[in-house]
Amino acid sequence: MTIERFMVEDELPPVSHYCHSVKADNHIWVSGIVGMKADGTIPEDTVSQFDIAINSMDACLRAAGGRPEHIVKVQVFMTDISERAAINPRRVEYFGEHRPASTLVEVSALVDPRMKVEIECQAVLPKVE
Repeated sequence: MTIERFMVEDELPPVSHYCHSVKADNHIWVSGIVGMKADGTIPEDTVSQFDIAINSMDACLRAAGGRPEHIVKVQVFMTDISERAAINPRRVEYFGEHRPASTLVEVSALVDPRMKVEIECQAVLPKVE
């Protein structure tokens, strides 16, 4: 098995000892991505943070060779689950007809108290024969 680890240029550097994404054979795991821009700024509202996070997740997925239709599982962590309806249209827009398995949970806090949302995913690429 071949394992590749990706640090994606122009993305927020990891806040700890991990990489943005890992590819092992035809599986991809994208680390938790928050709504902070690469320059360190964090918008105040959840939807703007979600937009940043899902775009960054997409960049990290693509760096490992994946695309949205390859995502089989997505996890979303929110500090206020009552805002789920506000981010749902963005999820629908991103995934379209390719609905992944999904978990969405409310958490008491993320790594920075200004953060309101974090998203991670797993993808499976088609096997090349």
